[in-house]
Amino acid sequence: MLKTFRIGGIHPKENKFSAGKAIQPIAIPAQVIIPLTQHIGAPCQPVVKKGDKVKVGTLIGKTVGFVSANIHSSVSGTVLKIDKALDVSGYKRDAVFIQVEGDQWEEKIDCSETLVKECTLSSKEIIDKISEAGVVGMGGATFPTHVKLIPPPGTKAETLIVNAVECEPYLTSDHQLMMERTEEILVGTTILMKAINVDKAVIGIENNKKDAISKFTTTAKSYPGITIQPLKVQYPQGGEKQLIDAVVRRQVPSGALPISVGVVVQNVGTAFAVYEAVQKNKPLVERIVTVTGKDVKNPCNVLARVGIPVNNLIDIAGGLPETTGKIVCGGPMMGKAIASVEIPVTKGASGILIIPTFESKRDRMKDCIRCTKCIHVCPMGLNPTLLMTLTEYSEWDRAEKGRITDCIECGSCSYTCPSDRPLLDYIRLGKGKVMGNIRARKN
Repeated sequence: MLKTFRIGGIHPKENKFSAGKAIQPIAIPAQVIIPLTQHIGAPCQPVVKKGDKVKVGTLIGKTVGFVSANIHSSVSGTVLKIDKALDVSGYKRDAVFIQVEGDQWEEKIDCSETLVKECTLSSKEIIDKISEAGVVGMGGATFPTHVKLIPPPGTKAETLIVNAVECEPYLTSDHQLMMERTEEILVGTTILMKAINVDKAVIGIENNKKDAISKFTTTAKSYPGITIQPLKVQYPQGGEKQLIDAVVRRQVPSGALPISVGVVVQNVGTAFAVYEAVQKNKPLVERIVTVTGKDVKNPCNVLARVGIPVNNLIDIAGGLPETTGKIVCGGPMMGKAIASVEIPVTKGASGILIIPTFESKRDRMKDCIRCTKCIHVCPMGLNPTLLMTLTEYSEWDRAEKGRITDCIECGSCSYTCPSDRPLLDYIRLGKGKVMGNIRARKN
């Protein structure tokens, strides 16, 4: 039986133009720029300097806090400088500039295709290796994976849910990874189960990926404790709280984490990265990126090293269409428009979406007609039109009481609004302000 979450949701056109396109590697350029902030949490401190020689997998940025993730070189060569570089958010942040020389990997990294199933490490040893490798949430949130695997005091994990939903329109990087690296993902899942000491894992896959459902259902039979749950196609099912509701019928309370209902959620790409980190000693230095759009000549899924300019990926897809109005890193619902095609690929870059001009321009905002569509589609049960108004008038206490911090920024409200009101934009601003006020009260 197909399951889905019980509150809100929409079904935008899928536009999976790159579905079924085999993953293709991309050539390494003469220079890469590797940001020292590629995760939620504290930026890394550089541990290399100008003139240092590095290999693929060399540590170049070390964590300085618990919520942070190591950064490694994705190429071999010489460090040119540590300087500011534009990132996906449009801000200039610290980055390591490296001149590429050959393609030498650190000796400890196993670059073979041989599947390694057996893992004899303890839970702590697994988590330590994941931390050392700089693994983060690969679905786009980029939360440091090792932090998720250490439950707060008084909590205990019962179930691991692997998020193989990929509910964003256009994106197919996870889908193609599932088809080409099925067993590695399953081994990564068993490692994550061992890390959090659970004997049950559920891999949730939306029903528009029937080939992946079939392949995983068959292959998972030899992996005890892992089951495959087909899901109804419904956005934003990839949200942690929505996926938990769909799979185990538990709702995470307002302000609480998934572990409060005994669940840990990890993205399917993260499960693969965990396999490579633990079984192959490979840091997170590359990822699969979907390059797509309605006017893109060759929508594709590419394996790109961290630090490669976005422009190089667009070239692989046939170049920038003349109709281009906007370029988004991620999907159309939750991705961010980028200011330059020279920004580097990072750990969280699941897609590069090229949007035509006629779709990239917003229609003129009109008055709210009180249709309540935004309320009906909100997967968190919020009142988006009220929260927008409260933000407009700086009513921060009322916005907090209205649970503005529960917003997952999925964009369902803006998508469905017949008056073209920028609901999410205002809610995002208000959420940031309210969260700042909450932090100030605690300090």
